[in-house]
Order: sequence, then C-alpha cells, then structure tokens
Amino acid sequence: MLDDRKLKVLYAIINSYINSAEPIGSRTITKQYDLGVSSATIRNEMSDLEELGYLNKPHSSAGRIPSDKAYRLYVDEILKSKKPKLDLIKKDEIKKILASESREIEQLLQNSAKVLSAITSYTALAISPQLMGSKIKHIQLIPIDNQQVLMVLVTNTGVVKNSIFRLNKEIPEEQINIMSNFLNDRLKGLSVDEINEEVSNGIIKEIYDYKVIIDGIIPIINQSMEDIDNVDLYADGITKILNFPEYRDLEKAKSFISFIEDKDLVLNLLLNDSLSQDIEITIGNENIYDPIKDCSLITTTYRLGERTIGKIGIIGPTRMDYLKLVNTLHLFSVNITEIINMLMSKHISK
Repeated sequence: MLDDRKLKVLYAIINSYINSAEPIGSRTITKQYDLGVSSATIRNEMSDLEELGYLNKPHSSAGRIPSDKAYRLYVDEILKSKKPKLDLIKKDEIKKILASESREIEQLLQNSAKVLSAITSYTALAISPQLMGSKIKHIQLIPIDNQQVLMVLVTNTGVVKNSIFRLNKEIPEEQINIMSNFLNDRLKGLSVDEINEEVSNGIIKEIYDYKVIIDGIIPIINQSMEDIDNVDLYADGITKILNFPEYRDLEKAKSFISFIEDKDLVLNLLLNDSLSQDIEITIGNENIYDPIKDCSLITTTYRLGERTIGKIGIIGPTRMDYLKLVNTLHLFSVNITEIINMLMSKHISK
C-alpha cells in the first residue's frame, strides 16, 4: 500500500496526464499542485513509483506517464469513495433528447449511443436487452397492397418487430383479419418453443381454409421472435479514436476500428462480464483483446423493473477523466432505465 505522499504525487501525475497527454515531470507537479514538498522530493517519489510499477518512462522523454496499475488504483479509489452524482439538470436534458426520438427500445439504444458519443467524444457502445424467452403479446396482420402484408409483433417485454411478406395470391382484407384474430387467440403468451409445440399439435387444422397461408406465416413469427431474443450491438463515434494523440499511429487506429466493427468480438467483450454491476471499468491489459489493450472500457447497466437487462458504455485510450465519465454513464443508466420502463408501461396499457 502506498503512503499518503506517494498517493498524492501519483494522483497529481494522473490528473495532469489526463489533461495534457504529455509525460509529466517533477517541475510540472511542483507548479500545478501544492503538495508541500520540494521538486527534489517529488522527483524521488516519482522514481519510487516507477520502481513499484505505477509509472512508466517513455523512451524519448524525461517525464513519466501512469501505468495500467496506476489507473487501476486510481479508479478503485474513485469507485470506493466517490459515488456517482446525479446532476438533475443534465439528467432532464439528456432524457428529453432520448425520449423525443425514441418510440421503441431499438431506437432508444441507437440514440443513446449517438448522444453518449457526442457528449463524451469517445466511441459509445450499447447492447440490446437480453430478453431470452420473450412471449407474444399481440400480433397484427395489416394488408399493404393486393398481396403484401405487414406483420406487427409485440412481445411481453415491449419489443416491437415489423415484418413484410408476400402472399401467393390476393386475399381480401376481412380474411386477413380472421387470420390475425386466430393467431392472436392461439399464440398470445407463447414463446418460440411453445409456438412450435402448438403447431405440432395441429392448431393450423382448426383454420383449414387458410392452412397454406398460416403455414407460411408461422416461420416468419418464429424468426421474428428469435431476432428479438438475439442480442444486438449499437456503436457510434468509432472514428473518434483518431482525435486522440495516442492513436496518431494509423495502423494502431485501424486495428482499433477493425475491432469495434467486428460485432461478434465486441458483443463477446461486453457479455464477458456479468450484468450484476452498475459501473464496470476494464483498463488496458485487463482487456482480453490485443487491439484494445491500450484502451479502457467503462460500462453501466440498464434495467427493466428490478431486472438488469443490458449495457451501455464507452471505450477509448486509458488516459480518461474516469470520475467525469462514470458520472455521465450513471446519467445514461438512469435515463435509459426510466424510458424503457415508460415504453413498457405504454405497451402493457394498450
């Protein structure tokens, strides 16, 4: 454990480096911070911190930069001693922006990633709700023209899925309504597995005149339900990494961008951790993938009722203002949770 003076010097270096992106020397700390000790003492403390693995010395500079170990100590102290603050004015401003453009959960998460990236200047990531086992709440078949039909499927989790399919012959609107009512009556409250069980038990025989059409609709319903249960990724501000001096190396930047554009890798990264923690911070080499071992990932969760169902976060160079970003993500967590529950209550009341 570091003594109080070493901690003060280390935190001063971290704060200075976050702001400047330049290696920090003892003279800088002496000028910027009143630590009550001489420049020589600070220089000695910096040397000790380097030996202990908290500071690194770039080859071309006399100054030092924080190591992953230093950031981890710093972040753990932030999370332990400084709980996220909820700025009610900013919260309301962000909520208005998100709610005004979000009619469904998918829109909400796309907008959340966009707004979060704009506010923080980092790459923002969000994953759709993990709602395995969704059940049908309502199905509506709506004729578009003579042979095209729009199917609107609403689940018990508030997700709406629209699918357009073509009939092999023209069907009068009243007959489409009959099929719509039949599907609602027999499939409401069922999951994908339960729908298939109903089909195998011969429910389609009950509406024999429309058997061929219903036979074609059931796979579309199943695919829609499977799509809803699958986790999706929303990303925004991917190229913002180019704005940071740490990524002036274009090959390094390309590697980062290629990684973020690989949906499966990013989903694995985000889903690698549980949804139990409100704020989670992974720093540098703690990341499991090489292209982001110079980055930090900060995520938070959002909830449906008391159930944690998804994540949103930012990723960028380890030189971050962690406290500010933790507070920002806390605002988004609260707002997304409130809006999702509001959207859900609307679907339930319909």
